[in-house]
Amino acid sequence: MKLSTFGQKITSNSGINLLMDDLGRALSEKGMLMLGGGNPAHIPEVQQCIRGAMQRILERDGAFERAIGDYDSPQGNPAFIESLAALLHRECGWDVGPRNIALTTGSQGAFFILFNMFAGRYGDGSFKKILLPLAPEYIGYSDVGLEPGIFRAVQPEIEYIDDLLFKYHVDFQRLEAVDDAGAICFSRPTNPTGNMMSDEETQRLMRLAEERDVPLIIDGAYGLPFPGIVFSDAAPQWSPRTILCMSLSKFGLPALRTGIVVASEEIIAAISAASAIMCLAPNRIGATLANELIREDKLLSLGRDVIRPYYQSRADRAVEQLRRELRGIDCRVHKPEGAFFLWLWFRDLPISSQEFYERLKARGVLVVPGRHFFPGLEGEWKQRDECLRISYAQNEATVQRGLSIIADEARKIYSQYER
Repeated sequence: MKLSTFGQKITSNSGINLLMDDLGRALSEKGMLMLGGGNPAHIPEVQQCIRGAMQRILERDGAFERAIGDYDSPQGNPAFIESLAALLHRECGWDVGPRNIALTTGSQGAFFILFNMFAGRYGDGSFKKILLPLAPEYIGYSDVGLEPGIFRAVQPEIEYIDDLLFKYHVDFQRLEAVDDAGAICFSRPTNPTGNMMSDEETQRLMRLAEERDVPLIIDGAYGLPFPGIVFSDAAPQWSPRTILCMSLSKFGLPALRTGIVVASEEIIAAISAASAIMCLAPNRIGATLANELIREDKLLSLGRDVIRPYYQSRADRAVEQLRRELRGIDCRVHKPEGAFFLWLWFRDLPISSQEFYERLKARGVLVVPGRHFFPGLEGEWKQRDECLRISYAQNEATVQRGLSIIADEARKIYSQYER
């Protein structure tokens, strides 16, 4: 089969393709401990609320039929967009209306549009990039560019918190030296590390973007204002020059592929035009369910009262287990400040993170090797290949068993190469 340049790129063995393929296989493979992937937990209280919302839709005359049987506009479901705009205006104080919101087929679809809109070859012959202020970053960014080389990442500063925990910080001096950005983007909280950019750091990035006359894209798939999987003291951040990308996936609806973009009217119009070409219109069922949750005043309260405490307690227990299990192993864990991942840094790991991943997979534990989380980072940095991303969203017994096997395998690796 002969393929175009685009065909060769889109069918390559990308990190996100391998991740999702392993996720699908693991879910059907009996006995596999699934500590990889980004599937949210099946939280009973959340699922009960969603079930109730669906039941009300089913009982309302014609509502279900319209949800599955009618196209929306390329911008997305008008009723949900109007309700969400009112919610953001009321709860966050943002000056937004329905023309400031568009829906996409998952937030991954939004990044494909936005990154290729602001990075790549411009009409004046310049080549602009998406500037990632904090590496490591989300694996799904790496391969969405239609042109190669559209990312530039900046190596972080490292703070050692105690004998186990550490934290990445933006190196603003390095960041401000970059002069070829078409947009700045970061996830808040960060996938894969669970790092949470502070309000002050976020506002500093907003000012930097304004000085460069480029948009600031905030990936809020796990963050604020919903689903609110944030363990630190932080507030939702947005301005007319900011593009906030959200999702219903981590709220508990990943199968419905519903992304949300909050931006200027000009950018929303551009996203809607691209959606019309790519998929005609975004998913309607996710928007219909979410609108029902807004009507019941559940969208924000579930995040605050159920989702956030659920994951925070899981994070606390996982960190305490690792304190015990990793004793004597030269391993650091990034301080979990949000999302539902642990980022393990095995210092001076004698094998590659890919080989570590393969060894764990052979023992029935699926994680994600860290090497895939550094799009756009130039130069050598040992840490690229010394890390694993681990999810603690699965049931507690699975996570406990998986963490024990990871620590045991790490101990074997270090002792094997010491001889």
